[in-house]
This record gives sequence, structure tokens and C-alpha cells, in this order.
Amino acid sequence: MLKIRLQRKGRRNRPFYRIVVAEKARAVQGRFLEIVGHYDPIKKDIVLKTDRIEYFISNGAQPSQTVARLAIKEGMKDLEKFLDKRVTKPTKEEAAKAAEKEGEEA
Repeated sequence: MLKIRLQRKGRRNRPFYRIVVAEKARAVQGRFLEIVGHYDPIKKDIVLKTDRIEYFISNGAQPSQTVARLAIKEGMKDLEKFLDKRVTKPTKEEAAKAAEKEGEEA
């Protein structure tokens, strides 16, 4: 199975990521089929080849959650299905309401 994932490059304390299409079983720093973009988290620079990403997804490749978020940020559609629902800690107000409801039921 193919994965669209980040491959870390750059030096210490200065990360730079390639967005590559690679076989899932391959090592992260190993061989890949194609470079489909890059991401510089320091400059907040994202460059994607959206047509190639859409091509690989249509042929069964799965983007990682980070790549899916970056692609959505760049305006690609229909990638929400690749994101897991995040479970967040309830806020103080939500926790107070839940405790209040439990008190009423008891």
C-alpha cells in the first residue's frame, strides 16, 4: 500500500520536510516513488503538487494525517475522511455541566 507522508530533511533545529509517496513498509528515510511537495515549518511554507496528490489518492494511496491537514490548509477537498477525530479534554465549563448532570441523576 502506498502512503503519502513527510520525510524529514534539514539540519539540527532547522527541520524541512519533503512530502513523498512511498510504500508503507519502506523506511521513512528510505526509497520513495515521487516527491509531491515540501513543507518548511519555520517559514510556514507549503508547496504541493495537488494534481499528483489527487492522482495517487485516486489510485489508493493514503495520506498521513499531517499531510492531509496540510493539504486541507492549502485548499484541497475531500481529505477530511483521512483525519481521525481528535479526542480533546473537556473544558472547565463542560466538566462542570457533566458533573451537574451526574448529580441530578443520582
